[in-house]
Amino acid sequence: MESLQLQREGECMVTINNLRVAYGDKVALSITEPIAFNEGDRIGIIGANGAGKTTLVKAILGVAPYKGSIVTNLRKDEMAVHLQENNYVDNMPIRYIIEGVLNTSIKKDKRLQELLQFFDMEGCLNKKFSTLSGGQKQRMTIILVLLQDAKLTFFDEVTSGLDFETRQQLIRKLQEWYQDKGATICMVSHYYEELDHFVNKILILDGGNVIDFGTKEELFRKYCQHAIIVLDNTPRNQEITKCYDKIAAPEHLIALVCQNEKAEIAIIQNLIEHDVNFKRSNRDIEIMSINALQGGVTHV
Repeated sequence: MESLQLQREGECMVTINNLRVAYGDKVALSITEPIAFNEGDRIGIIGANGAGKTTLVKAILGVAPYKGSIVTNLRKDEMAVHLQENNYVDNMPIRYIIEGVLNTSIKKDKRLQELLQFFDMEGCLNKKFSTLSGGQKQRMTIILVLLQDAKLTFFDEVTSGLDFETRQQLIRKLQEWYQDKGATICMVSHYYEELDHFVNKILILDGGNVIDFGTKEELFRKYCQHAIIVLDNTPRNQEITKCYDKIAAPEHLIALVCQNEKAEIAIIQNLIEHDVNFKRSNRDIEIMSINALQGGVTHV
């Protein structure tokens, strides 16, 4: 796959080749072609449960046994990870948890003060961990991760369990914090819209195998062509769009594929004439990944 070729822009942080992670007879992850994570990359790692996402993170961090090659110039203390579940003492004010984990004093640590202010956590310091909201618990854990100032950081389902608005606020905070920073970020998530706003590259895993890896733009062109027009999957819309090429999409949607700008304009004009609501996209990660899993552009 061309998109799995080693990227040459920026310093290479991690190169993976012929990687195999197995638990007994079950192969949890297999990477047969070399892929590279570069300095400054923002990589979204996507796939269904059991695809190998967390296994990949653990292998790179050196906490999961593997065969093959993971080459990096980073020390272990230059990597950080935010895991899905983090357990702390429930009945202790979080100021003491933070200071104990980081072995520092909030009053004396300017960078810690900056992060607490940045994530709006100053007013929570005397609260017990058990009384924090889901978003506050996530922000506290993120502060502990960010203070490491790691060159490579993994976020594993960082917004899992949060409501839509809280998820959006958290992602905006992370975007703002990492703006103009050269750190490499790998974000495991099943919220495609969040990834669309945060990452520039996508790694698609399925059943422990790499389906593809590349920039959002090149993967979209590969699997969805120039653009797609997305509309509700209703009998009326099916009839109106029956003459157009479609690609795989969630069951409640129809995705019309536009091979070029001329075809796109013709489709849009027809939909407007029929008073059909639609969305145009040239970066839809979910529909792109669905078609990647099917092995390419599949007309339906």
